[in-house]
Amino acid sequence: MNKLIVVTGGTKGIGRAIVEKFAAQGFDIVTCARNEKDLDELKRRIEAAYTVKVRTRCTDMADREEVKKFCSFVTGLQQPVDILVNNAGYFIPGDISTEPDGTLESMIHANLYSAYHTTRGLAGGMRDRKQGYIFNMCSIASIKAYPNGGSYAISKFALLGFSKCLREELKSFNIRVTAIMPGATLTASWEGVDLPEERFMKPEDVADAVWGAYSLSDRSVVEEIIIRPQLGDI
Repeated sequence: MNKLIVVTGGTKGIGRAIVEKFAAQGFDIVTCARNEKDLDELKRRIEAAYTVKVRTRCTDMADREEVKKFCSFVTGLQQPVDILVNNAGYFIPGDISTEPDGTLESMIHANLYSAYHTTRGLAGGMRDRKQGYIFNMCSIASIKAYPNGGSYAISKFALLGFSKCLREELKSFNIRVTAIMPGATLTASWEGVDLPEERFMKPEDVADAVWGAYSLSDRSVVEEIIIRPQLGDI
């Protein structure tokens, strides 16, 4: 049986690059997104290219009940989860004092609560087996405040705190936890920005960093990974 990786938000950007990377290494995939067509396209492409199984579920990760259903879908497969990548989330620019009412709540639900509830839904099996790896897709915004970051930065600061707490709770169960903090990466979040492609990191570079951390022996853990564009933050 192939090993299994669960990647939330796996049809685009960094999530998709991670799916591709681990499928190439022989991992079966479970992923979710809000767009059924994108999920179907991903499944066809990955299964045509690699000898792995891809399972998908259309899910709004900002909705707690939908997250519960996704976790039930995963556990119902009766295949142990080796890796969980809490990647789902999105970015809305704005200033805390002027952004629309509800922006903070939407960012917290999508970027923090999604990871919290998914982890609670899937970490039990890892604890029972005393084996597993959890990656949380944080951000440079988790460690650096910047103008126009607003509630997004708040949610990502919180996600880093969640990762630190989770690491302490799960290390005695032989479960590794890594917080990934990418800088500006060429994804849909930056569509329409008038900057050259070369100014951004490639999603594949983040996926390679995830694979590198996972590939270490279980005697070691990379607790945090900070990756920035060579020329610095944008």
